[in-house]
Amino acid sequence: MNMIEKFIMNHNLNKEEFVELIRLAEEDGSIRQQLREEAVKIRREHYGVDVFTRGLIEFTNYCKNDCYYCGIRRGNRNVKRYRLTKEEILDCCENGYVLGFRTFVLQGGEDLYFTDERMADIVHAIRAGYPDCAITLSIGERSYESYKMLKEAGADRYLLRHETANEELYSSLHPKEMSYIWRRQCLYHLKELGYQVGAGFMVGSPGQRMEDLAADLVFLKELNPQMVGIGPFIPHHDTRYAAEPAGSVERTELLISIIRILLPKVLLPATTALGTLDTCGREKGLAAGANVVMPNLSPLKNRRQYELYDNKICTGEEAAECWGDLAARVERIGYRLVSDRGDAAV
Repeated sequence: MNMIEKFIMNHNLNKEEFVELIRLAEEDGSIRQQLREEAVKIRREHYGVDVFTRGLIEFTNYCKNDCYYCGIRRGNRNVKRYRLTKEEILDCCENGYVLGFRTFVLQGGEDLYFTDERMADIVHAIRAGYPDCAITLSIGERSYESYKMLKEAGADRYLLRHETANEELYSSLHPKEMSYIWRRQCLYHLKELGYQVGAGFMVGSPGQRMEDLAADLVFLKELNPQMVGIGPFIPHHDTRYAAEPAGSVERTELLISIIRILLPKVLLPATTALGTLDTCGREKGLAAGANVVMPNLSPLKNRRQYELYDNKICTGEEAAECWGDLAARVERIGYRLVSDRGDAAV
């Protein structure tokens, strides 16, 4: 049995084997195709042709952190900051519900204004107004007690990219007050509390090696999250990495296929970053094994202000209002956009 067959049969490899798998697949198109076909087969076994939608609400671009790659980092004085009110967030949910969304994703920087009490109040209001919907939070590192309060208020899922499984690389991308160990601990706290948990990483972040990607895959297998979000690194002009090259769409596609085989039941988005670098990026992600898209429900006036990286797509078919256009694009590649909570298969 060769290594490709071993991976397809056992859905796992060690770090050195993952390095070799990625290397071989990038050198040999037939191996990439074999992995893609297996990923699609597995995806169809668990989810059929359904593509789940998440209504993304980017409710604040204030952030206490100064991550070196991020356009809304604390130290960027050129950002026009905003916060949505509770009423504006609920308006986004109302609009999304009418459009057919049954999952709302509240995403923001780590904004100290949104205390545990304020966030719990918002989550409780959404839960009361939309009992048939899933509520996902993506608001960074918080205490165990904070995560517990938000879970009790009605949150179902939590997205927290681990960024990288290499502590040295993590330290190069973040200021010293941010802790690689704490980041990972937060993910385990979320799992312990019963959230559907999402982790993930950037593909092609500055300084990243193939060994780092292999370590990410080993960590994902260990964590066994219900969701994994990956996308290519895209530089932002107001960061130290402004002149760095963007990550590879092709490598991201390959890793989507590998992650689908590694974690067969995982919820795997075709991300906005993919769509930013390639006009057909989301379709390519879905064709590689992804099964989630996240159109934007944020108010039109704020969409360009939530700029994590340059040239982020903010209008057009990635917007929630263009459900019909997105549905048609998805159908052209053999899938079906559905109005569903889209929980992970069990």
